[in-house]
Amino acid sequence: MNEMTAVVARGGDLAETRLPVPAPEPHDLLVRVEAVSVNPVDTKVRAGGSRDEKVLGFDAAGVVVAVGAETSRFTVGDEVYYAGDITRPGSNAQFQVVDERIVGRKPATLSFADAAALPLTTITAWETLFDHLGATPDSEDTLLVVGAPGGVGSVLTQLARTLTRLRVIGTAGRPESVEWVRSMGAHETVDHHELVPAVKRLAPHGVDWLFTSYSGGRIEAFAEVLRPFGHIVAIDDEHDDLYPLKAKSITWHWEFMFARAGHGYDLAAQGALLDRAADLVDAGRLRSTVTRRLDGITAASLTEAHRLVESGGTIGKIVLTR
Repeated sequence: MNEMTAVVARGGDLAETRLPVPAPEPHDLLVRVEAVSVNPVDTKVRAGGSRDEKVLGFDAAGVVVAVGAETSRFTVGDEVYYAGDITRPGSNAQFQVVDERIVGRKPATLSFADAAALPLTTITAWETLFDHLGATPDSEDTLLVVGAPGGVGSVLTQLARTLTRLRVIGTAGRPESVEWVRSMGAHETVDHHELVPAVKRLAPHGVDWLFTSYSGGRIEAFAEVLRPFGHIVAIDDEHDDLYPLKAKSITWHWEFMFARAGHGYDLAAQGALLDRAADLVDAGRLRSTVTRRLDGITAASLTEAHRLVESGGTIGKIVLTR
């Protein structure tokens, strides 16, 4: 097959087109994509409205159909999952090339759909917990997860409960969100609409660590609920002036899971991370976060998935299967 069907972003919309099947570079795998999931980054790039066509998609699970000359970790026929590289064409296509160093072995106990929900959020949560916050198996601090029902919050809560001794408090506003966050392992939940009084009731002296997927208008509240010398890890772009954090010497971290691939830095760490996560899944210690499945990786199904993500309040992840 010399050509493939792909879905591209074009002027703020999604459209199907035919493209050449990409050839793997020395460190690449050519993967037949079986399932993808949609993340907020997909909708942000699409909504940018660029007239240049771009294949989106930053989560995938599939089967290796060809390998580059310098690959060593995978062979043809292997089942894999990954989050890709924002500087290269994405997974909303029949085939995708991806550097094998940022690819993990698909969990054997999961379907392609269930596996496709995990890579981006797992990498983000893992880097938050261990690279930025320096958590260890003996960590007993309190972690506040703002946006706990979302994809990253769902995995972060599970990892914190599974691999550390942290006390986890998750924000959740609706009854179904509260139920989901507790099912992920949170010790307590608080309503994000009354964040400060609710957190202070549970942690009068302040939480130690805070993860946030949405920071707009909340910096002063974060300063109130964190203890002095606390830490914040943020993944969004909607924050205000950080000056209110200074009085408590609170540290602000940016987490951007594409940093490694985008700068060619320690790529193998992401592949190793995904392999470790697969082991946790197969051992029953980490579960997929799929809450909705759509049929077909088409412009129509992806447009619907983007609409659902942009509507806000999504619990877990939306996946699409071929």
